[in-house]
Amino acid sequence: MENTIESPAITFAIASIDRHFEEIIQLQRSNHHQALSPDQQVENGFLFAEHTVDILKKMAVRMPQIIALNKERVIGYNLAMDQSMAGDLPMLTPMFQEFEKCNYKGKPLSQYPFMVGGQVCVDKQFRGMGLLRSLYEEARKSVNDRFQMCVTEISVRNEISLRAHQKMGFKIAGSYDDGREMWHIVVWEFNEKQDPDDETL
Repeated sequence: MENTIESPAITFAIASIDRHFEEIIQLQRSNHHQALSPDQQVENGFLFAEHTVDILKKMAVRMPQIIALNKERVIGYNLAMDQSMAGDLPMLTPMFQEFEKCNYKGKPLSQYPFMVGGQVCVDKQFRGMGLLRSLYEEARKSVNDRFQMCVTEISVRNEISLRAHQKMGFKIAGSYDDGREMWHIVVWEFNEKQDPDDETL
C-alpha cells in the first residue's frame, strides 16, 4: 500500500478578532529582518514593516485583512491598504510618496484605482503550497472590483520574494532608494491574463 501525505486543511478568512491580529504580529516578528540572519534572509525572504494590534485593527476597518488558517491558527496573511491610509504607518510614508512619482504604462500610477499590498507572509512550514497566490487572490476578491490593480514594494535584495511575486504576475514599475534600502515598486493588474498556477508560490 502506498504511503500518501495529506495536505493540511487550510481555510481563508478576514481577520476580525483579537487572536487573529495577535497571531499576525507573532508571524510578522518571526519573519522580520531583525530576527533573521543574513543567510536566513537570502534563503527565506524577510519582512520590514512592523505593525501593532491597534494599527491592524485600524487597517481592518478600512480594508479586509486576509488570513490563512490551519486548525484555527494564522499561518499566513495579506495586509491591505488604500491610498487614504498613507499616514497611518510612518515607516511606509516614503513608499506612498514614491507611488505618487511612479509612472505605469505611460501615465502616473496615481491615476489608476489601486489597492496597496501592505505585507504578505506565509509560515515557513506552509510554504511551497500555493498560499502566496491564494492570499492575493482572496484579497482581490474581497475588494469587489473597487480597484484595478495591487501595488506594493519589495526590497531589491529580497530576491526570493521578488521572484515569487513575478511568477504570479507582478511587474516592476520603478525602483527607488529611501536612504536605507533599495526598493522595487511592483504592480499586479487584476484583469491581466495570469500564467498557470505555480504551486510553489
